[in-house]
Amino acid sequence: MTKKIKHFVFLLLLSPLFSNAQFGFSHEIGAFVGGVAFQSDFGVRHDMKTNAGNTGFGIGLVHYMNFAYRAECNCYTPETYFNDHFKLRSELSYNSTKLEHFGEWAEKNSIWGNQLKAMKGEAKVTDIGMQLEYFPLSIREFTATDGAFAPFIALGAHYSFFQNNTYSELGPLGTPITTYPDYLPDGYSSEGGSTFSVVSSIGSRYKLTELSDLFIELRWQYYFSDWVDGLRKDPDLYSENKANDWNLWLHVGYIYYLD
Repeated sequence: MTKKIKHFVFLLLLSPLFSNAQFGFSHEIGAFVGGVAFQSDFGVRHDMKTNAGNTGFGIGLVHYMNFAYRAECNCYTPETYFNDHFKLRSELSYNSTKLEHFGEWAEKNSIWGNQLKAMKGEAKVTDIGMQLEYFPLSIREFTATDGAFAPFIALGAHYSFFQNNTYSELGPLGTPITTYPDYLPDGYSSEGGSTFSVVSSIGSRYKLTELSDLFIELRWQYYFSDWVDGLRKDPDLYSENKANDWNLWLHVGYIYYLD
């Protein structure tokens, strides 16, 4: 996993060096930071305490292929709908969320309630991936107008490496004394792993200067695994376990155009 991440960072940093006439695009690089709300087997679905409590942070580096402009000749590319309305984004990002059980079941004054309250976890996820961003308004006009806004929507795929640390303050998990019955005998894990995920987002850029933008983005990310948080109820036995783990990101960032 570490070697793959290092290789991606290396390519991300070197990719601007390979811009030339045969490709016909320019490059943008940037970074972002923000908050993450993690939806998992910790807590109760649609519960405000769960949504507010199981939150963390996310950071990332981004690289864009801008098809509307060619940096090597300081000129625009041929005016096509794709060139003027789409950008391709590659990303390396990381998010971390400390998890615990909230809601009515964890608040019960009982053995099971105490077991849920004592159960803790942390999801740490490193993402590598790409997404295609669609700008309904002209990218050329936005680029030439200071103070302009450029809303966008996006869809993409990531490969996610996750680590989790699931434990109980009552003692080692795996016994009826420490572990909520729904997670026995093997509904918990601290091994980590990897999975694919799909991302979809909506946001907007703001033209700060000729060569820089600010952006804000709300992103939904769905993992093709139910083990990212370290917990998994058997879906054949527990109908409430309807979905894999997912999260919502809200972040702001800065983008610089490589001239």
